Amino acid sequence: MAFAHLHVHTEFSLLDGSNKIKEYVKRVKELGMDSAAITDHGVMYGVIDFYRAAKAEGIKPIIGCEVYVAPNSRFDKELTGGDDRYYHLVLLAENNVGYANLMKIVSKGFTEGYYYKPRVDMEVLNQYHEGIIALSACLAGEVARFVQKGLYEEAKKSALKYQACFGKDNYFLELQDHGMPEQASVNQALLRMSRELDIPLVATNDVHYTYADDEKSHDILLCIQTGKRLSDENRMRYDGGQYFVKSEEEMKGLFPYAWDAVENTQIIADRCNVDIEFGVTKLPHFEVPEGFTSETYLYKLCYDGLKERYGTTKNNNAIKVDDILAPDSYMNQPAGDTGQTLKERLDYELGVIKRMGYVDYFLIVWDFINYARNKGIPVGPGRGSAAGSIVAYCLHITNIDPIKYSLLFERFLNPERVSMPDIDIDFCFERRQEVIDYVGEKYGADKVVQIVTFGTMAAKGVIRDVGRVMDLPYAYVDGISKMIPNELNITIEKALVMNPEFKQLYDNDEQVHYLIDMCKRLEGLPRHTSMHAAGVVICPKSADEFVPLSRGSDGSITTQFTMTTLEELGLLKMDFLGLRTLTVIRNAVNNIEKEHGIYIDVDAIDYDDKAVLASIGTGRTDGVFQLESGGMKNFMKELKPQNLEDIIAGISLYRPGPMDFIPKYIKGKDNHDSITYSCPQLEPILAATYGCIVYQEQVMQIVRDLGGYTLGRSDLVRRAMSKKKQAVMEKERANFIYGNEEEGVPGCISNGISEAVAGQIYADMMDFAKYAFNKSHAACYAVVAYQTAYLKYYYPVEFMAALMTSVIDNPGKVSEYILTCRQMGIEILPPDINKGEAGFSVAGKAIRYALTAVKGVGRPVIEAIVNERNARGPYTNLQDFITRDEQGDINKRVIENFIKAGAFDSLGGTRKQFMSVYIQIMDHVHQDKKNNMAGQMSLFDLVSEEDKDEFDLKLPNVGEYSKEMKLAFEKEVLGIYVSGHPLEEYEKLWKKHITNTTSDFMWDEEIHAIRVEDGKKVTIGGMITDKKIKYTKTNQVMSFFNLEDLVGTVEVVVFPKTYEKCSTNLIEDNKVFVTGRVQADDEKDGKLICESIQSFDELPKKLWIKFATKELYQEKENKMYSLLADSEGKDQVTIYIENPKAMKTLPPNRNVSADSNLIELLAKEFGEENIRVTV
Repeated sequence: MAFAHLHVHTEFSLLDGSNKIKEYVKRVKELGMDSAAITDHGVMYGVIDFYRAAKAEGIKPIIGCEVYVAPNSRFDKELTGGDDRYYHLVLLAENNVGYANLMKIVSKGFTEGYYYKPRVDMEVLNQYHEGIIALSACLAGEVARFVQKGLYEEAKKSALKYQACFGKDNYFLELQDHGMPEQASVNQALLRMSRELDIPLVATNDVHYTYADDEKSHDILLCIQTGKRLSDENRMRYDGGQYFVKSEEEMKGLFPYAWDAVENTQIIADRCNVDIEFGVTKLPHFEVPEGFTSETYLYKLCYDGLKERYGTTKNNNAIKVDDILAPDSYMNQPAGDTGQTLKERLDYELGVIKRMGYVDYFLIVWDFINYARNKGIPVGPGRGSAAGSIVAYCLHITNIDPIKYSLLFERFLNPERVSMPDIDIDFCFERRQEVIDYVGEKYGADKVVQIVTFGTMAAKGVIRDVGRVMDLPYAYVDGISKMIPNELNITIEKALVMNPEFKQLYDNDEQVHYLIDMCKRLEGLPRHTSMHAAGVVICPKSADEFVPLSRGSDGSITTQFTMTTLEELGLLKMDFLGLRTLTVIRNAVNNIEKEHGIYIDVDAIDYDDKAVLASIGTGRTDGVFQLESGGMKNFMKELKPQNLEDIIAGISLYRPGPMDFIPKYIKGKDNHDSITYSCPQLEPILAATYGCIVYQEQVMQIVRDLGGYTLGRSDLVRRAMSKKKQAVMEKERANFIYGNEEEGVPGCISNGISEAVAGQIYADMMDFAKYAFNKSHAACYAVVAYQTAYLKYYYPVEFMAALMTSVIDNPGKVSEYILTCRQMGIEILPPDINKGEAGFSVAGKAIRYALTAVKGVGRPVIEAIVNERNARGPYTNLQDFITRDEQGDINKRVIENFIKAGAFDSLGGTRKQFMSVYIQIMDHVHQDKKNNMAGQMSLFDLVSEEDKDEFDLKLPNVGEYSKEMKLAFEKEVLGIYVSGHPLEEYEKLWKKHITNTTSDFMWDEEIHAIRVEDGKKVTIGGMITDKKIKYTKTNQVMSFFNLEDLVGTVEVVVFPKTYEKCSTNLIEDNKVFVTGRVQADDEKDGKLICESIQSFDELPKKLWIKFATKELYQEKENKMYSLLADSEGKDQVTIYIENPKAMKTLPPNRNVSADSNLIELLAKEFGEENIRVTV
């Protein structure tokens, strides 16, 4: 073989290459080549994936990049425009020095030269040229550009410049032929130049897709990139269909006049030898105090922590130590059922950590968590398997006792499976960045970098994208995408197997067949980069020594390799997660301290408080971490947790798969006599979960205690089961049952367990291991769940204020929690300029609405208002408020929005009065300020303080807005209703007739879905708002509107047939029940496809009129009938007399319409308390 592809764009030339790495490598092997390159546009995103895939197929990977070179300095911006902003240049790493330099060059393009593209310049290339072979690139290369412009001599100068930079044998003139006339002329010039300058030639194909047949799908990809349709004439194209992986014969056929250029590709490939090192840990060194080594300092911290955690009775989680015992006797207390003492368990873990080389890792994590705790930044109790480590617990990295809850160290760090420990930390959402900044300052900003992630073209999304490019109707394409099941990691191929209707459409409809075929070729391609929400890599030296760098959309520097790749390379990856609930807990604790003068240490509360557990068992868990979904509320009602272990199990069981075991778990909990064990050895392992296997740790314990495995090896078995590694599982089945003397496994039979029983236990474990949850992770989250439930139970107002502050930017969630507050008997007060705060605040037994929630008013303005109020006292009236605005931050829009929100209600006037006069007051105050600046005095300045009130502008006597108008204003400026709700008088009726609320249609980031199933038939109720009429292509009428209920809004779509039937009810502000089908989209709020509409008024109601005595009834009877006579409808009227007790239902000819107008008239005549409407 005398040819290798050296100019290749893979899928990581985002939306420009559709050449999937695995297919590319496989194709190269099929063509008999032994080497292949990767040269994506300006990036090295795919080099590790490519390196591994090539090595696996026996192909030599050549690592490269097609970089962008600035004409002058990389720091220059608009010196030149259009195509001359940058030139292309292909760089290939000849050896490991070249690979390191290539990472530097590519990184500089992003960190220093980014302008439209990541650009480098000759300064960078000269600095990092060693070990790199350069090719002059395609028609966009500098040499080719000058040739195309007819500037041959300039082209020669450029070629000599690059040759001087990279060295005589390291720069090649690149020939390409894709059938373009320009290439023919450029190639002739390059042949001449090669002879004149003695610069060798190389022939390449500018690969952008794998097979010749991929031309059409690649063309669609270009349209997706540029936002065009296939039918658009003026769009980007790769004409000719020649950009695929060609054979040596095809390449020699293109260049019969330059076979040496073809064969030079193999010579270059043979020269390129890069070896990338995996699995070797590259930890930064942690500076320890003088007199310590890293090891001795870790030991000191751990033993200090062991004494603090277990050597005192102060901590609720600590083992009680009798005062008469020796000072260090706590170390000899048993470490659960491990057979070790606490000291032995600690020494064992420290020994493993030392042998595996992770001492500095633990010190680094301890240090930044210690920093956070010292700065008052809330830190979570732990996350993931790290909670199984007593070292982590003693270092305060985690805050849950692994001994008390039987958590396993080997699930976290297995001495028999070498892999970097993974400690993910939850921090207060608002202060997480402070911890990242601290780490950056400590280790150096160049060593601490955030991590890239890739968004891919998933099954549903790619169908919509390709359908749009093909100009197919949206509804048609959407219907096809809906046929893809909502499953994690679903593919189009899997969907064709799972959904017979989808398969039938694919087989029988030619257009669908073509659409899906195109989608299958593009599915899975990365489409964009983003920054990992929490991932940070900490390097021992500058990050670009280990990984190429990129730039995020916000300008921050990120890696070009993903989190898993960084771990494979041995780099330290940390997850600094921002958990909103920690912010809620912190703010709730602050509210409690402010209101009651007591500080609640949530880590020291009673975790076995029966009242708190009982409150969870009621299912009223809105706002309780992990327990507030509808399904989880129902589960908690069934479960009625008696201790924290039940909550840990609940969090583990409430997931697809394990849910099937919930009835068995609850039955065992309620009736211990129903629990059976296959053998006695299972009882101590499964007793806490009532005979059910719930946790991964239990699988490990069964394998250890019944089969005689080490815990390390039992973790390997657990992993094989969860990953469905069939060969490993079958081998271990025999070992588990019969033992393996050579490998030191006794087996179940030698432990007195029969073959049949052991086989059944293993089968049960295999069935459940793929679902089993990490107990350490569940335990950590159960602690946070309990903490929120505790605060909500004992300090409901303070907790709910903190909870609503945390979702202040999400009006839908605020509405939901306001409804929760009302159900809890907590009043919601409007914002108040004299009592309100930036967030929701506590006002006795009520909650004051947040000032920052008022639209059009920024946080700095609110902070200035509150600071002024705290410094100089409350505002006395509207004029005083406007006058005290020293900085002039408060404009007419701010004042108007405050009035509409009710923030000035306490200043002695109505909203209508304030609205009538505020512009006049502002003009008056501004004029006074101008006069003062000019040194002029007004009459106001001459009077005494006591008389100044007389000169304030008086509020006009204009009354107040109607309740409806006030509520409309609140909705306008707050996004929700505060002082009431147009639907509150219908709340019972509403609840009785709905199956779901609008909040169920909101996209939930925690469960990554909406709360109601796609396609399900539901009924919701509320008011029609934002109604729009549309006409179809056949001129039929359809409608879109928002339905607003007590907790939020949802979009409703009414298609023409339904519109014809329901149009009389489709009136703005009409109160209706809508029945229809749920339409769920990826990462969007759901919609309702309407099937029927019923007005609230159409539901028969009963109107009750109460009289204290029979005499009073007789006295008012005529008046009552006269009022009722003016109303006609379907609603029944019932008279109730208190003394003597009597009830009379009027005949149907006396039925009325029990609307708000009639209710108002009757309430005015007979008293509001005597009128009631029921359904």
